[in-house]
Amino acid sequence: MRRVRVLFAALALATGGDVAAETVYKCQAGGQTIYQQTPCAKNQRQQAIRLQDSAPADGHVAPMPGPPPAPPREAVDGMPPPSAPTTPAPVLYGCIRATDGKPYTSDNGHPEPYMAPFGVLGAVTPSLADTYGSRDAAVASAPELNRGKGNAAAVATSNYVWVQDQCRRLSPAEACQALRSDAEANQRLLRNAFKSERAPLETKDARLQAQLKGCG
Repeated sequence: MRRVRVLFAALALATGGDVAAETVYKCQAGGQTIYQQTPCAKNQRQQAIRLQDSAPADGHVAPMPGPPPAPPREAVDGMPPPSAPTTPAPVLYGCIRATDGKPYTSDNGHPEPYMAPFGVLGAVTPSLADTYGSRDAAVASAPELNRGKGNAAAVATSNYVWVQDQCRRLSPAEACQALRSDAEANQRLLRNAFKSERAPLETKDARLQAQLKGCG
């Protein structure tokens, strides 16, 4: 149908202001259809079509309308449009250092065992439950040396033993709070740092800000 309208428009342009008196002939033969201004041949089936007087006085024909806009997806299949992907909540672990009991956060909940002087282990008093919350959430802190490094309590030398830090996964709220505190402390360092010292602090700040996007 669009092709027919285009042909009519072309014929209207050719005839100018005489569109009201123009007759177009629809000729059909051999499965083909042709529109022309002269009568059809004898072996063609003919249909005379009277053009409407729709052209303006100056002979210009209005442009053909474009295709209608595509309907929204929900109007097509009843489904709502897909929502924008959200940043997942950060995953962070709260850990206690085996040698001095100081807390820290880590992206890895299974820190590698390491050698420590046997004499410093008695100074470790805090636990994960004391530092990060619920006792049920704390992971047992006995060093795990089932990786070919011998028994957990075995003395590697006369003065050193294998130890392993305790870690547990923080809740989303705890992880976000820890990230905010770390970001604030890093930004204070960044503001007071010399230009030569800023690169690693800026890298850390970018990483922390990316993680904080999952905190809402």
